[in-house]
Amino acid sequence: MSDFTSGFWGIYVAIITLVSILGCAILLFVMGKKRVPTQARKEGETGPGTTGHTWDGDLAEYNNPLPRWWMWLFYLTIAFSLLYLALYPGLGTFRGVLGWTSAGAYATERTDFDERVKPLYARYLGMDVKAVAADPQAHAMGERLFLNYCAPCHGSDAGGSKGFPSLRDSDWLYGGSPGQIKESISNGRNGIMPAFGPTLGDDGVKNVAAYVRSLSGLPHDNLRAQLGKQVFAQNCAACHGPDGKGNMQLGAPNLTDEIWLYGSSEATIVETISKGRGAASEVTRMPAHKDRLDDGKIQLLTAYVWGLSNAKAGDAR
Repeated sequence: MSDFTSGFWGIYVAIITLVSILGCAILLFVMGKKRVPTQARKEGETGPGTTGHTWDGDLAEYNNPLPRWWMWLFYLTIAFSLLYLALYPGLGTFRGVLGWTSAGAYATERTDFDERVKPLYARYLGMDVKAVAADPQAHAMGERLFLNYCAPCHGSDAGGSKGFPSLRDSDWLYGGSPGQIKESISNGRNGIMPAFGPTLGDDGVKNVAAYVRSLSGLPHDNLRAQLGKQVFAQNCAACHGPDGKGNMQLGAPNLTDEIWLYGSSEATIVETISKGRGAASEVTRMPAHKDRLDDGKIQLLTAYVWGLSNAKAGDAR
């Protein structure tokens, strides 16, 4: 891939572009000067001669020169293209005198738009989150924000998917209070499950997996579960707690309920213990939205997400 990211290709594109424009100018100049030999006209004929090309018996190609207005329009087009390439990106890696970028233009348009609609969102900043959740208009606005920014991971119904928690139940990795939800949306979350495979070995991992399954009443090997209990206490209790009920301060999930982020099968639990979760891919992490959303939008999103798992907020609507 390094062959396609080197500086050579920027120079190559710039040269091809300039040569193409220059070629058009030369072709236009030559066509304006050079004439195709004219076929001799028959006696009595008037008007320009022909090039000698005839189709269907009487359809002839006349030897008319290019109209001057058309040629000057073409020259103006060439001049415009050179001016454009000097001001804007187009010549390889050259950014243009104005330094314009599509990303910068988008950021400017988004900032202008946010400034226009900011009062619409700001009206909810002074309200309690629970009161915002009970407001029908705020709920509709929060839902649209959720579909734009959160649905790709958590689903349009907020039901979650493998690796992405459901936001409709009462099981929360970092807490489900309005303040905790706002913290998650604003600053993101970066919980990591370390890989214990190299430390515990295959048998140790299977023993811990059996014990973890026993905590939530899943079918398991009793002997392995007894062996895994001590290993769990030594390696896992620091995050998940001695009883396996989790720790919201660390984002360590509760292992005693029936809610599983990646699945409850023995193979999945063994994979999680052995290889860990979150360290290898940003996809499994909750990104921070404070740089993309203003305080008003975060307030609406917080209220919407909080309302999803609180029936009383829904009854108010």
